[in-house]
Amino acid sequence: MDNQSAIDIVLPWVDGNDLAWRAQMRQLVPEANDMNTESRFKNWDNLHYLLRGIENCMPWVRTVHFVTCGHTPEWLRTAGNNIKVVRHEDFIPRHFLPVFSCNPIEMFLHKIPGLSSQFIYFNDDFFPLKKSCPSDFFVDNTPVDFAIMDTIHDGTISHIVMNDVDVINRNFNRHIKTSYAKGKIIRDHWRLWFSWRLGVSNIFQNLMLLKWKGHTGFVINHHPQPYLTETFEEVWSKESDALLATAAQNFRSHLDLNQYVFRYWQLVKGRFVVPNMRRRKTWRYVEVRTTEDAQKVADEIKSQRFSFYCINDATSRGRYTENEMSAADFERSVSLINDSLRSLFPKPSKYERFCADELTASDKY
Repeated sequence: MDNQSAIDIVLPWVDGNDLAWRAQMRQLVPEANDMNTESRFKNWDNLHYLLRGIENCMPWVRTVHFVTCGHTPEWLRTAGNNIKVVRHEDFIPRHFLPVFSCNPIEMFLHKIPGLSSQFIYFNDDFFPLKKSCPSDFFVDNTPVDFAIMDTIHDGTISHIVMNDVDVINRNFNRHIKTSYAKGKIIRDHWRLWFSWRLGVSNIFQNLMLLKWKGHTGFVINHHPQPYLTETFEEVWSKESDALLATAAQNFRSHLDLNQYVFRYWQLVKGRFVVPNMRRRKTWRYVEVRTTEDAQKVADEIKSQRFSFYCINDATSRGRYTENEMSAADFERSVSLINDSLRSLFPKPSKYERFCADELTASDKY
């Protein structure tokens, strides 16, 4: 398989139980806020189920680039299969290290050695649950994605999303080039922005936000995200100062950009193919705040109604979670969700040197 047709996965991971890593983080962390707390790195002990999902549901993936600061799970097998451990220093300039935020890492994804020109960006809370095919992510070397206009909603990363949109408006406006005016971009690619595949409500939303001269934002897609390395190279050629400013932040900052700046760039360039949104409804995103949420997630996973499932940890007290989940409730939530994942993927994958189920949480990483 050549680099043009191959599809890789990039999967960043951190071992929140690594005491040396925690000590280094405590030494360098700025004043505590919702963006930079140790609770962001709680370990749900289910990475092996994610990898079992990739093996069972995405066998066509060429290479899984497993990105870490250097630590790896004890059970991880890299020899003789298609997973490759990538250390931060392998692709991020050393003067930007160490990093305790995914945002600087995302700025340099295209620099990962041996990465295919088309790749899927994962988070460690994305779980493939049903068979998928390459055309769910790329068609003729073009990412499968959707352009649904939106306003920027109040949230923990709303300032970062605003920075991403600002980059888009700075580079795509009628003062730079007539063809870069928002209306002209959409007219040139109207079949993408008003595709029947989007559904009536999404088409109507695009029509309502069309009157604003600048881009107001886009519906966020917190799921496995397809990218082209050429998009990263193009954004770097235009916005190196902004990207370097993000790279210079060891921790999350209000000044950051994140991966969405590259997604939005692909959208305004018309560099995407519209998916069937009915099928995308089987891509599920859930925030877990309570054991009741965890029980619902477990039941939905067992139902096998969903193709991809994103389980976002919202158990720590913060702006949108009033009460911290107790340690006992957290353990129960982990057990409920992991038992449901085990029911779908009971057998160890080729990525396990030995069955990770047999380890206790304290031994696993």
